[in-house]
Amino acid sequence: MDTRLLTYFTKLAETKNFTRAAEQLHIAQPALSVAIKKLEQQLDLTLFYRNERKVTLTQEGEVLLIHAKQILQKIADATLAMKELRGLEKGEVRLGVPSMLGSYFFPQILMGFKSHYPNLKLTIVEAGTQSIRQMLLDGELDLGVIINRKVPSSLQIEHLLRSQMVAVVSEQHNFAAKKSLSFEDFFGQELVAFKPGYFHREMLDHVCEQHNLTPNISFETNLLPMILQIVRHDFAITALLELVTEHEPHLIPIPFTKPIQLDLAMAWRKQGYLSLADRTFIEYVKQQCQQ
Repeated sequence: MDTRLLTYFTKLAETKNFTRAAEQLHIAQPALSVAIKKLEQQLDLTLFYRNERKVTLTQEGEVLLIHAKQILQKIADATLAMKELRGLEKGEVRLGVPSMLGSYFFPQILMGFKSHYPNLKLTIVEAGTQSIRQMLLDGELDLGVIINRKVPSSLQIEHLLRSQMVAVVSEQHNFAAKKSLSFEDFFGQELVAFKPGYFHREMLDHVCEQHNLTPNISFETNLLPMILQIVRHDFAITALLELVTEHEPHLIPIPFTKPIQLDLAMAWRKQGYLSLADRTFIEYVKQQCQQ
């Protein structure tokens, strides 16, 4: 099977439009149409439903897409490995981090790593842990920070740190003087929360499910600065990693009566190729976490 045809196939599946796919592939649209038809003839299967506005995958196309992505990722991994052996690659680390860790835990580590290895490129993607997991599996990221819970079997993990989630309120809030807070009291308040897919929201939903509670979410956003401002102005309360409150004034952290400890891990694809830059970064982060 021609890998060029698989590349065309995956791009068309992604864009759902021959014109857009051809533009992104830098080929003529008729050439793309001929290539897709050739692939379908080779397989003796129809891979796309076609209409004037867009194309969609058939069931057979959905199955092929899974394998095509894996094949193309393997080729990309092999190409990178060979370039490294020839010394042609300076190296790049593509890292996915959740918002809180990206803002408060990783900046010093990233700057320290860059000072030690100035020729290595760092590409940082902020996303929720569910999105990071999927981007790792799809080969869009090399490394990602995720919660060490329900980790897909196709990902390898390395423990990073353990951190407590605490309730966070303004200095004016009625709970500000409390030494601890029950889940019932917390979820009875108006809350500001991340959208589903972020570990902060996963934690809230998990606790509610465990204790048969319903969260009163008044604000929903993935913008951490907005969450902090809403809490500071006493419009709602939230729950954050304790390390966030160590750097933010005028916010009161309150441990939960039943403490919530989160294990955070660095993850990568088990069957993927870890470049020398990736391996070096993992070792550097491990050393920093042990200090």
